[in-house]
Amino acid sequence: MNRAVRRTVGASLVALLAVALWVGPDWLRGLSFVVRAAGMKGEAAEALSRWHTVPFDVSDLRVPTRHGPVRARLYRPVDGWRGRTVVLTSGVHADGIDEPRLVKLAGDLAAGGHAVLTPEPEDLLRYEITPRLPDIIEDAAAWAAGREDLAPDGKVALFGISFSGGLSVVAAGRPALKERVAATLSFGGHGDLPRVLAFLCTGELSDGSRLSPHDYGVVVILLNVADRLVPPEQVEPLRAGIRTFLRASHLTLTDAVKAEETFARARALQAELPEPAATLLRQVNTRDVAALGPTLLPYVKAFAADPSMSPARSPPPGSPVYLLHGEGDTVIPSMEASLLGQALRPHTEVHVLATPLISHAEVDRQAAPADVGRLVGFWSDLLDE
Repeated sequence: MNRAVRRTVGASLVALLAVALWVGPDWLRGLSFVVRAAGMKGEAAEALSRWHTVPFDVSDLRVPTRHGPVRARLYRPVDGWRGRTVVLTSGVHADGIDEPRLVKLAGDLAAGGHAVLTPEPEDLLRYEITPRLPDIIEDAAAWAAGREDLAPDGKVALFGISFSGGLSVVAAGRPALKERVAATLSFGGHGDLPRVLAFLCTGELSDGSRLSPHDYGVVVILLNVADRLVPPEQVEPLRAGIRTFLRASHLTLTDAVKAEETFARARALQAELPEPAATLLRQVNTRDVAALGPTLLPYVKAFAADPSMSPARSPPPGSPVYLLHGEGDTVIPSMEASLLGQALRPHTEVHVLATPLISHAEVDRQAAPADVGRLVGFWSDLLDE
């Protein structure tokens, strides 16, 4: 969270704390989590972030799934458990369960009294969106729900980030989990994958309005459909170049020098490729969404046709669903939360919050105290499920 947001939230801490004390401990717990997750500084904020927190252990393990065992990490409170186990799945990212923002979120939840299991589907490490992903989320959740030490009542919560948010909703609606999921959070997730991919290619939303799509999402599409666009011998070299570019994009958040070195490597790989792969990677390296979009659009419908990749096309969960989204998200538009909420409401309880405090699955925007209050209320309700 940037300094402006910290000042905004800090100026309203006293008022929010007064509300929390009036509403009750659950709201105070949500406020403590939001302050902790935002990394706010200052004596009052740090004291509030530590409210009723507990130490936790972290261990690596492997979780069995129908597609083979997957690496996972378990964050486990040493004592003072106050919430159910959360199965938290990352977005499309090569760092997987080591991604710093995921590690921080898992630790913030564990400090609040939740055991947190973070499975690592290998497809996500390769930036691939496949029908295997909801299978692995389902199997990891069933494994955790079947352990009495993690789920005494046989239920867990599913939290998914970005595309894993929508896929967690898919998993929660499957028969094996119908009675084993207490609540599901989709954080910046999708409702209908073909609709989102079409937006990324065209910039056109389902209501006819327009929004400039983020190049990251377009590049991920190219990686997934590369085998439809270039000869077989060019597929993996092109994907290697795309993955290098995506890795460089992630590094811009933590190491500007290494990021530029990695971008340079992606450009070098482009020079080694034959056509048409060279042109496609050049468009990636120059972030030429206007050129890539029309090229990719004819392929997205078939690529995303499997209903198991879209919660709006899959059996709905029977337990509450929480849809949290950034108002200005240009990877997965916030309209997805609204549309998915409409599709799910006839079948289950749904909570939708689109907030200016979030970009894409990350809290980093300036907003009014009322927006902070709504975010706190959302998390309070979710953490109390």
